[in-house]
Amino acid sequence: MHSAFQNIRAVLFDLDGTLVDSAPDLAGAADKMRTDRGLPPFEPSRYRPMVGAGARGMLGVAFGMQPDHPDFATMKEEFFVNYERRLTQETYAFEGVPELLAQLVARQIPWGVVTNKSERFALPLTQAMPLFTTADAIVGGDTTPHAKPHPEPLFEAARRLGLAPEQCIYVGDDERDVVAGLAAGMATVAAGYGYLGRNADVAQWGAHATIQSPLELLHWLP
Repeated sequence: MHSAFQNIRAVLFDLDGTLVDSAPDLAGAADKMRTDRGLPPFEPSRYRPMVGAGARGMLGVAFGMQPDHPDFATMKEEFFVNYERRLTQETYAFEGVPELLAQLVARQIPWGVVTNKSERFALPLTQAMPLFTTADAIVGGDTTPHAKPHPEPLFEAARRLGLAPEQCIYVGDDERDVVAGLAAGMATVAAGYGYLGRNADVAQWGAHATIQSPLELLHWLP
């Protein structure tokens, strides 16, 4: 076992693509913008690879729109309102996640969430899903002045848990999760079952470990 995992006392997770599959609701929010304009709907699978890129990714798929488009800010807010109305309509935990979190609680290992999702969405989503009732920290993309790949959100989560960063594992399905975790001095685990993004090469991210299902994380815990 890598030495980074020797003194672990807590686990922090990314949210979308790591703990929950929110792609159906994010895709639905973007696709409603298409159908509201009389455009044909897209298959949800078309949106899935870009879910990790948030509004930028969803509007890119739905309309080929980039952030430098003059209407991007208006369209982004419309997307956000659509998404707020269906935050947990079709969002569910990945297979194995409830069992994994139950194991953490049974082993008295604190856990939390560090996501780039703003608190506007991250807090009501986690409050609405019973999955998160045992979480010890929820840190959003705007909880601190910086979002990932900056390490500050991870430092904030560690502070809330009362632990040093090197006592924490960070698990995520995006390269920026690994970059942030390494910068924070945490053990990093790449979630190879997540959204990953188009043409992602997880092996190149530099994570201390990669898992292909949530329950595999148990192999790396004390």
